[in-house]
Order: sequence, then C-alpha cells, then structure tokens
Amino acid sequence: MTERLARHAALHPKRVLAIWGGIIVVSIAAITLLLPSALTTDATVTNDPESQQGYDAIRNAFPPTGDDVHEVVLVSAPGADVTADAGVRAEVERLAAELERTGQTRNLVTYYESRDESLVSPDRDSTVIAVTMGPDGEDGIGDVLEVVERADGEPYEVTITGEFTADHDFLELSNKDLKEGELFFGLPASLIVLLLVFGAVVASLVPLLLAIVSIVFALALVAIVGQVWDISFFVVNMLSGMGLALGVDYALFIVSRFREERAQGLERVEAIAATARSASRAVLFSGSAFVIALTGMLLVPDTILRSLAAGAILVGFTAVAAATTLLPAVLSLLGDKVDALRLPLVGRGGSGEGRFWGWVVSRVQRRPLVSLVVSAAVLIALALPALDLLTGSAGVRTIPDGYASKDGFNALERELGVGTLDSAQVVVEGDVAAPPIRRGIEELRDTLASDPEFRSPELTVSPSNDLAIVEALVVGDSRDEAAVQAIERLRQDVVPAAFGGAGVTTYVTGETAEIVDYREVMARWLPIVFLFVLGFSFILLMLAFRSIVVPAKAIVLNLLSVGAAYGLIVLVFQKGVGNELLGFPKVDAIEAWLPLFLFSVLFGLSMDYHVFLLSRIRERFTHTGDSSEAVAFGVRTTARLITGAALIIIVVFVGFATGELVMFQQMGFGVAVALLLDATVIRSVLVPAAMELLGERNWYLPRWLEWLPHLEVESPARVPDRPPSA
Repeated sequence: MTERLARHAALHPKRVLAIWGGIIVVSIAAITLLLPSALTTDATVTNDPESQQGYDAIRNAFPPTGDDVHEVVLVSAPGADVTADAGVRAEVERLAAELERTGQTRNLVTYYESRDESLVSPDRDSTVIAVTMGPDGEDGIGDVLEVVERADGEPYEVTITGEFTADHDFLELSNKDLKEGELFFGLPASLIVLLLVFGAVVASLVPLLLAIVSIVFALALVAIVGQVWDISFFVVNMLSGMGLALGVDYALFIVSRFREERAQGLERVEAIAATARSASRAVLFSGSAFVIALTGMLLVPDTILRSLAAGAILVGFTAVAAATTLLPAVLSLLGDKVDALRLPLVGRGGSGEGRFWGWVVSRVQRRPLVSLVVSAAVLIALALPALDLLTGSAGVRTIPDGYASKDGFNALERELGVGTLDSAQVVVEGDVAAPPIRRGIEELRDTLASDPEFRSPELTVSPSNDLAIVEALVVGDSRDEAAVQAIERLRQDVVPAAFGGAGVTTYVTGETAEIVDYREVMARWLPIVFLFVLGFSFILLMLAFRSIVVPAKAIVLNLLSVGAAYGLIVLVFQKGVGNELLGFPKVDAIEAWLPLFLFSVLFGLSMDYHVFLLSRIRERFTHTGDSSEAVAFGVRTTARLITGAALIIIVVFVGFATGELVMFQQMGFGVAVALLLDATVIRSVLVPAAMELLGERNWYLPRWLEWLPHLEVESPARVPDRPPSA
C-alpha cells in the first residue's frame, strides 16, 4: 500500500500538492472559525466519584441561586482599621462600583453592606470584596483584572484571586510556554539538528514543512471534533509538540532512505518506491504503534487525558498521511535538489554508517552479557526513586509570582489565613433532625473547628431536614498535599467516627476532594492502560516482525526507559535533587495524570525507534541470514538517524521544560530524559546486547502461530526469501 501511494504521488506530484494545498486552506479556515469555541478550561472525570455525588446531592437539596463566589478582591490598607476608616470605605465602594460597570459581574458583597466579619482580616487592615461573575465569567475576567490592576497602588494594595483568575493565568502561561518553548526554541533547535544530520538546507527544511502541515491539519480536525465533545485547551500544546516530533521524525527517516537509494543508483521514481517499501512501511507501523499507545488514554474517564490523547492520535494520523503521500510528491519534484545548499563541514550522502556507533556496537557485541547487565542495572537504579512517587495536582501556589492569581493568593493567605475560596464540604443525607445524627453533625463541626487545616466551619440544613452541609475553608492552597491529606483523613477517620451506625449517607466533596478522587482514578486506571497498551503493542510487533521474542524484548526495554523517567522526575521535582540547578521548583507531588500520560507517550515514541532499528536489522538479516552482522549493520546505519530524531523530540520537550507551568516542566523533563536514555543506552547498548545473546532466536515464532497474516516491516518486493537458517 505504501509503495502504491508513493508511486502515484511521485508520478503525479502537482496533483497531490494541489490536494494538500486545498486541505491546508480548509484547515486554516476551520481553525480560525471553530477552534476558539472548541476549547475549554474545564476538566472533569466521568466515573461519578464521591465528590461529584456530593455536588449532585447539594444541587438536589439547594437549587442553584447563581450567587456562588468566584473571585475575591482584597483591599489592604497597612496601618488602618478598614472597619472605621472612611477613606478605605470610599475606595472599596468606588472599586465595587467600577467592577459592576464592567458588566461582567452578577453580584458583589462588601463588609460595609453585609457587616460580615469573615470579610475582614484579623488585624483589621484588609477587607474582601466577594465577586460573583456573570454567565460569561471565563471570557469576562479580563475586564475585571484590568479594573483591579488600575486600582492597585499607593496607599492601598489591591489584589484578586479565584477560579476564573487562576484559569486565565494558566491559559496565559500555557500559550506563553507554547510560543516560547516550541516556536522560539523547539523549531530552531530542530532545524539545527536536521542540518547536522542531513548536511543540506533543503533536506532539513522538508521535515519541518511536513511537521507544520501535519499540525495545521490536525488542529483543524480538533476544531471540528470540539464542536461535538469538549476539548481541553492543553490539547494545543500536546498536538503542537507531538506534531513537530512525529512529522520531523517520519520525514527524517524517509528523506534519509531516499537519499540512500539515490546514492545506490536508483532512478528518482524507483528510489521513492523503494523508500516507500522500507522506510514508509516502517513509518506506517511505528505510527500505528504510537496511536495504539495513545489510545489507552482514551479509556480513562478524564476529559483532559482524553483531549491530550485525541490531539496526539489525530496528529499521528495526519503525520503518517503526509509522510506517505505529500512527502513522496515533494521528493519527486525536488529529486536530487533535496541535497541543495549543502553545508561543507557536515554534509553527507545517504544515511551513512556512523563510525562512532559502529565502534560502540562492536564493543557491545564482544561482551554482550556484561553490557546488558551493567546498562540494565543503571536504568533500574534510576527507576528506584519512583517507589516514592506521590501524585497530586498543581495549584495556584505553583504559578510564578507576578501573575494576578498568585499575588492575590499570597495576599489572601497572609491576611486571612486562606489562599483560595475552595472549601471542604461534608454532605449528610438522612433525617438530620434526629438526635443521633444531630449529635454527629455537631461533633463533626467541633472537630473541624479544632483542626488547624480548616477554618470557619459552618452548618447549613435543607428546609426539609433531609440534608445538611458542614462546610469549612481549607487553609492555604486547596491543592497542597497537606489539604489532600486532610480530606483523606476526613473521609477515612473523622466522618465515619462522627456518624458510625447512624444510618446516614455521607459525601466529602469540594475542590480538594476532587483532587483526591482524581488521584484515585489515575491510580486505578494506570495498570489497565499498561495492560491495554502492552497487549496491543505486542500483537502489532509480532505481526510486523513474525516473532514473539522481538515484541517481548521491546516491551521490557521500553519499560526500563519509562521507569527511569519516573525515577528521575521524582528525584528532581519531588525530592529536590538538582532541581535548582535545572531551574525547576521542588513540589510536594507529581501531577496525577503524568505517570499515565508519560507511559503512553514514551511507549509510543520509543516504539518509533524500535521499529526503525529492527526493520533495518530484519531487512539485513533476511538478506544475509547472519544475526550478528545484521545487528551491527542495523545499529551502524540507523543510530545517527535515531539519535537525530530523538534529539529533535528532546529539544521540543525541553522547550516545554523551560516553561513556567510546573506540569509542563515535569512533562518536558520526563519525555526528554527518557528519550535520551532510549536513543543511547537502550538502542545502542541494550538492544544489540540482547539480540547478540539471543541470536536467531530473536525471530522465533511458534509453529502454532504460523497462520498469522504476513504484515512484515521488511520490503517483500526487494529482498529474497528468508534463508532456511532464519
């Protein structure tokens, strides 16, 4: 199939380019018109956790009034008593009136009209304006922020924090990290790596062109899908990063093989067809492996992970489609001009056999057992810190200083002892007027009042006396590990002790409870996704290489690199080893979605390299029947390309790691170190060592599986039948 597609594109390049030109024009229109409405900052899990059941119970008993407080504006007047100072009162009332004039607020409450002491700091020098946003709060928060920014200054300090302010800052940081990390860092660094690999400007620009086309097409598909299902705004970062990585990688292998075939004397169209039978075929299999790895994330009942998976899968499809159709047309038009504008110091023809990598693999093959044991031991040692992995969620505290939500959080925590508006809510369903249940409710309220992790517990009872809510503010950041442990203590110890045997149904809900539920969802689904991805990857590789040894070995080696990435993330971010040197913050916990996400992405990308390397080894082995020579040849001829491909993905994700969002820093660092280990230790040491030890047993397929369809990666049209020794 890949040969037929490539040959058609090579014979009719202008027609193919016109089709792709039309696709890009339509894609740009779809992105412009549909993408903004397709993205959301909301994140939900869909498995009806305890926190959601609690929210549902509250909504049933207390129909929403639309007066929930979304933001708090803190006005501080050092040295003054805000309850008695006429100047402070005038400033607060002026500010409240200006906020109302924006048309973005629904309700505002100040101390001066409500006389609510909770709106005043204990030292009386600060007061809060409680703000309820209107229906377009997510879009209108910018107008509110402008009012607060203008009001901030001598003699009063005015800050704001809350739900929409934090979302606004996270979105701004996400876009900033995307622009600076990928456009200003990833693209230029990728071009430099391509120039070093190809030694020619034109050949280096072709993969970038393919990546951009893949990204634009995939973004358009996201914009269309987003009209039906909610898509997280993080999908743009994911899609751009993976599109650049996959598009460049696939083009790198195809262009390199085309140059090699031309160097061996094949005519232009035949060289493209030969490339399609080998490199393009490998691209199809590696793309399939990547999609399978990311499909596992679609199983998880979480809208963010499903959004990230959808973006990666769509860009995986578009990258494969562009590599197997558009790229042959471009190569047909360019021909040998693909080597135009050569660089004198690094220019090479074909894929080249790296002397350094030849030296490495020869040393490994001399002592395969020692090489295998030592390198595996190093990776296992790097993975050991992962035993202390603690997951959580990034809160406002992780936002850099200078952003409105972080500055407001710090001011609110300093003045009132709480940094967010998020509260813990214990929902009690039953006859709450009955004496035993009433005593349990009072006991619970007293316990929360004496607990240093909570503040200002309040009791609300429904008119029908069938539901009660004991609500308390969470001290500090509601996403801190201390808050998470406090909620877990509530669920496991405090609430059961208060209502044990009372015949009521209880739920602990609130922002922090959502984090606890989310962490449990990730922990529950991680082994399921592992089994799904490993199982289907095993089947794909077994079909691709007609062996059960190759996929088993590939899975073990990829798990080693993933485990090492887990360990290094915990070591740097959670334990703080070298974090300041690298410019990363030390955090209480790793993002709950990261282990599952990293496994899927790293497994998919690692399979790319494994398929390319093993396809070259298998092709050589089919020619010669000599396993050792085939392994050495495969490593020599692909190591430079695999290293270059890995470096491109590494620099793309290093761009994420240099950003300011800690979740992106963890993701970028994890992917970068894992792929660095994968392209060096795994592909250059562990793979050749293991294959040298196994010899022809690498290609073992039990007789009872001989019925499997022949979908081998090696080119059936160019190589003779496999020797009997195979």
